[in-house]
Amino acid sequence: MLLPSGLPAAAPLERPLVLAASVSAIVALPGAWSLWRAARAGGRSSRGPRLLAVGVVVVLAGPLLATFAAVAFLADGWQDDRHERMMLGALIALGAIVGAPILGWGLLRLPGIGDTPGVRTRHLLDGLTIGAALFICGWVFVVNPNSALFPLPSRGGCVPIAVAAVLTPLTAGLALTLSSRVQPPRRPIARAAIGGALAVVAETALGTGICYGLTWMILVGGGLLPLGVGLMAVRPRWRDVRAELELPAPTSGLLTALTPVFAILVATTYQASRNEGTLDLPTIIAGMVVGLLLVARQQLGYLDVKRYATRLADSERHFRELAHTDPLTGLSNRRGLLRTLFEDAVGGPPCTLLAIDLDGFKNVNDMRGHDVGDDVLVEVGQRLRLNLRPGDVAARLGGDEFAVLMWARPTEAMLVADRLLGVLCRPYQARQGMVYLSASIGLAGCKEADSVPMLMRNADLALRFAKQRGKNRVEEYSQEYDEWLRRRTTVEHELRGAIERDELRVVFQPVVSLPSMRPIGAEALMRWHHPELGTINPDEFIPIAEDSGLIVQLGTWVLNEACRQLARWLADGHDVWVSVNVSPRELHPAEYVTRVADVLRSHRVPASRLVFEVTEQAVATDLEELKARLAALRDMGARIALDDFGSGYSSLGQLRHLPVDILKIDHSLVWDTGVRESQPAPMVDVVVRMGHRLGLEVIAEGITDKAQRATVERAGCRFGQGSLFGWGVPAEHMEALLASAQPAHVPPVIPPALPAQTTPLSQKLGEVDSAAEMRKS
Repeated sequence: MLLPSGLPAAAPLERPLVLAASVSAIVALPGAWSLWRAARAGGRSSRGPRLLAVGVVVVLAGPLLATFAAVAFLADGWQDDRHERMMLGALIALGAIVGAPILGWGLLRLPGIGDTPGVRTRHLLDGLTIGAALFICGWVFVVNPNSALFPLPSRGGCVPIAVAAVLTPLTAGLALTLSSRVQPPRRPIARAAIGGALAVVAETALGTGICYGLTWMILVGGGLLPLGVGLMAVRPRWRDVRAELELPAPTSGLLTALTPVFAILVATTYQASRNEGTLDLPTIIAGMVVGLLLVARQQLGYLDVKRYATRLADSERHFRELAHTDPLTGLSNRRGLLRTLFEDAVGGPPCTLLAIDLDGFKNVNDMRGHDVGDDVLVEVGQRLRLNLRPGDVAARLGGDEFAVLMWARPTEAMLVADRLLGVLCRPYQARQGMVYLSASIGLAGCKEADSVPMLMRNADLALRFAKQRGKNRVEEYSQEYDEWLRRRTTVEHELRGAIERDELRVVFQPVVSLPSMRPIGAEALMRWHHPELGTINPDEFIPIAEDSGLIVQLGTWVLNEACRQLARWLADGHDVWVSVNVSPRELHPAEYVTRVADVLRSHRVPASRLVFEVTEQAVATDLEELKARLAALRDMGARIALDDFGSGYSSLGQLRHLPVDILKIDHSLVWDTGVRESQPAPMVDVVVRMGHRLGLEVIAEGITDKAQRATVERAGCRFGQGSLFGWGVPAEHMEALLASAQPAHVPPVIPPALPAQTTPLSQKLGEVDSAAEMRKS
């Protein structure tokens, strides 16, 4: 601020002092205004920035008040009076005394410093410790005129200057602490801390310089004041500053403690060497303060460690519960169940484990969505909780698999399991309507198992038998299940290498013409003789091959063997055909037809000499997929036989769409003895008439005696198969039968290939229906 004209001239020193203080404050005012605007835009984290802006204004108010006082002194004829200079210095120091705590508190409330009193207290203690060390060093090396390297002149005491001189290193220590712990994304905090410390240092320097008449200190302070305020006002983007964690990990604080202690040791050693081993009162007081601060910091560190340990223990407890709890149903998960089994069940009271599975739950997820499936699972968990006894543990093992650990013997647990079965089979209310499911339960007692894994295995095995025996039932574990599973596992394991070990054989069961009983064809059947297990029945190993996927490899091998033998018989002049059984799993791949064509081509066998037998059950369960594959085989020239017809799986409606040439009557219809010997079996008669009406050949299976043969012949069936005509025999025996029973000049009874049907089956079925209506009328 320029002095107004007409005032008395001041001494040569006072005019530059007033000008320096006035100009530095005026230059710093835009920075204070920028800080205030940034604080107002800080949102929820604006308390700290607003305190900084207020602190800067208070700091700048000191030089401005001193400037107005100097103008008043000059107007009254200032003659460089010592008391007037001390008053001006006190006014400037007053701004530092009031502004330094506000700036320090504003720095501690910045969003990147910490959101809890514990974090701010730790930063404050560290800053005060470093500030006390700076004060001792400043007192020893700068302020004290008796022992310092750069002594200030002693011109009397000024209490405000002394207070400001104490607050200045404390503020600087706090700024150094905060700046050293700020990461690169929090640079605005470092700039604010350093800028605030520079502003307080400049304020103290201005007051000291005016009080003691030190021009160089006034110039330094006048330059540092706008620099500090400007550094605080450079891009203060408080919205981008992230707050610290509520409880950060505790630190040792070793560097914060060692640095000030080392500085104090150096300063006190220097002072003691200059003063013949004595320390003055300010040094002693400052050292005591540093010691108290270090003790407080140590106590705070202890509390931090204790609080952090408590938080870790709570987190461990929380995550342990999460690790042993199913998040969807709130029941225990597999880990929780295993923990209970190992801790309480082993060597504990009698217990029983229930394995529970929902029947048809996969269809709910596939057809109605996983949200509906989750609703059902939540309801299952609720029903289990409400229908168990106190102490019993319900767990969800995964998917729709549940388990219940009951502290009861198997006989008592069976009663609870029956009640649970009824509860779980009730309809479920989901967000898209009602869901109807059943459940299967396997039950195993703990005393019957040697270990926890064995107990869970027994319960799963019992559940597996409950599924196989019709579902919606409770099965208790039995030792027979173990034997069955062990046998099944052994058979599956040995079956995988049976072809390579040459343990499989193909036998042929003749198909004869009735009533002459001449063999006109043969069904290729697979037999297995294991060197250790002996002869294994096809009824045992074929289902295992189906479940394990080995049926594709076995079916290909049988097809090759059958075609190889058929090629030999055709080359020897035998007019014969061979049928092979084909599994639905074999027919599913689109390349199956190509594989059959390659086999026929490699053995040079006409496709018309090959018949593929597919069971009625397989066709009924997967009609559309198998229809396309069977049609492709039929277009190739092969014939299709519907095996086990009449066993109760298919209907006449399916025959409208199936590409079938031959119907093989199931043995259960042939064995029907509920008729008189002079009359045909009613069902055989119906099937034969229907087949002939549709243009299909009919073969009666399972003929075991002459009476059954006579019944089939009276029904008009022209072909038969069964033990009466021979069991499955090796190829050599079949070749002998062909050579002895069918002379070369006798034409075959069944043609090699049935003629293509010019009339669709659906039309023929319509003709059958109309004829029946005419008979009724």
